[in-house]
Amino acid sequence: MALKKDKQKVLGEVFDDERIKTFLDIQPYGDMNADFHVLEKAYRGMKAENFESFVKFFLEAGRDINATGEDGKTLLQIVDEHRLGEDYAAILKASGAQ
Repeated sequence: MALKKDKQKVLGEVFDDERIKTFLDIQPYGDMNADFHVLEKAYRGMKAENFESFVKFFLEAGRDINATGEDGKTLLQIVDEHRLGEDYAAILKASGAQ
């Protein structure tokens, strides 16, 4: 007996401004820094062009672009280590990340 998938894979999901802003509401796990958590989720879940819009909304909301994760690193420090993170790192640097 074959089991049927209950969800279709979504390709090319549309990220309009309202969808992008929903990432600001994502809640962290445990004691994780909320600002770092939403930045990381946006980085992992968005194309660079959408991430750029997210960072704008993030900063407008008064959030900390230099928030650190549990390892003490900022998202920029992590992204700088990623082979395909160049566009994201440029967005973060242009937005004041260190």
